[in-house]
Amino acid sequence: MTVRLERSFRGISERLVVRYLTNLGGERVADDTVAGDDWTATFSSETIGVGPSLQLTEVTVVFEGEETTLEPLVEQFAQKAMRAGG
Repeated sequence: MTVRLERSFRGISERLVVRYLTNLGGERVADDTVAGDDWTATFSSETIGVGPSLQLTEVTVVFEGEETTLEPLVEQFAQKAMRAGG
């Protein structure tokens, strides 16, 4: 069954998103998309305010693929992203 999972990560850049996804077996296929053999991840970013004076980048990644493939992929990606940004 094909599923779609959307996750947001703060404090990382789109450049790091691409690096992490390619390290997990994907290949950049468009400016905002990395695809693996049986998954696709599309990302976008925006600057958000945290408190009165702090700004962070928040990257939203939409993962699509088979549920059995996405669960470990998203978990591995999240671990990498947490180490980088928080």
